[in-house]
Amino acid sequence: MLLESTIYNLTSDCSAYISQGEEAEIDSIIRQAIEQGKSAGVVTTARLTHATPAATYAHSPDRNWESDADIGPANGACKDIAQQLIDNNHDIQVLLGGGRRAFLPVSEPDPETNAPGVNKRMDGRNLVDDWESIQQGKNNNYRYVWKKQDFDDVDPDEVDFLLGLFSPSHMQYELERDTSGDGEPSLAEMTDKAIKILRRNKNGFALMVEGGRIDHAHHENKAKKSLEETVQFEEAIKMAMSLIDQKDTLVVVTADHSHPFSLTGYTNRGNPILGLVDPLGINIEPTLDGLPYTSLLYGNGPGYTSPRQDLTGVNTETTDFIQQSAVPLEFDTHSGEDVGIYALGPMSHLFHGVHEQHYVAHVIQYAACIGEYAKNCRKKSGTLRSVIHGNPEV
Repeated sequence: MLLESTIYNLTSDCSAYISQGEEAEIDSIIRQAIEQGKSAGVVTTARLTHATPAATYAHSPDRNWESDADIGPANGACKDIAQQLIDNNHDIQVLLGGGRRAFLPVSEPDPETNAPGVNKRMDGRNLVDDWESIQQGKNNNYRYVWKKQDFDDVDPDEVDFLLGLFSPSHMQYELERDTSGDGEPSLAEMTDKAIKILRRNKNGFALMVEGGRIDHAHHENKAKKSLEETVQFEEAIKMAMSLIDQKDTLVVVTADHSHPFSLTGYTNRGNPILGLVDPLGINIEPTLDGLPYTSLLYGNGPGYTSPRQDLTGVNTETTDFIQQSAVPLEFDTHSGEDVGIYALGPMSHLFHGVHEQHYVAHVIQYAACIGEYAKNCRKKSGTLRSVIHGNPEV
């Protein structure tokens, strides 16, 4: 992961984690930025306690320990990820995403649907109430929101701390998103609000923005949903670029992995990307089973059938169409090829060629004069004041 958290072993052993002590924990870029007087924020379409956002603030032997219900009594000495966010990281000014269930007690119904049994906390704590009490005790201007209308009503010039939990689990796919006042904001809207709040700090800010549902749709072999989520991530990037000054803001766009997802076949120019390979196209290589196939395919996942499905007459452009895959799995896996790094702004020239993943974090630290470079990097007043990191799971 780009924004590191410490993983001590693969046995989810709380005692092994505790024995290491705090000195073994790695501070994330978000924490390093706060220590240098910058503002910080985390925005995602996944749960706020999910792997990538959690890596900006939490330390856990197990990425799945999102609430106390996920840990179990044998490992009760460890704090769950949601608890770490509220108890230890309440100085992160903007927190927007899904995952409401990890913050609310199981005894309370979900505020959106009023349905019982949705929330997960077993310790009786309402972490949202605790967050509000902490902010009130520090005389901060704060807001907690869980639906779009309340989010839209937030004035970024009047709120310093914003917590938004828009779904019990992950936020909705863009193609299914409820855009009404009772629904959810888009990734671009959340990015807009976050930057407008954070940029008020004259020392700059660090913001992690994740298009988290790109990854989830790929796992389901649903290419249309994943491509639409990628388009929405691009809209968030455009929004960010319209709000910052490239002279003093480093923008980094990258991913933590890819998927076994491919564009295949000799299709005619202009053939729909979600359509079938045109059997009358130029230089068509006929299939050995005589059946058509889509241009987009997966190496593994739930799209496998035997014998292979005949897609003749099938509408392959529907929202939930599952692309065919070569190997049967419940969900597709990640894959191992290199992913791209795209950057603009101060020190962006340091991203070139092929790099180990930890190099990305070093460049961000160096550009922003935080972390290992807080005391020994050179900067002029008014420059290198802020960092944005975007993390689509492509």
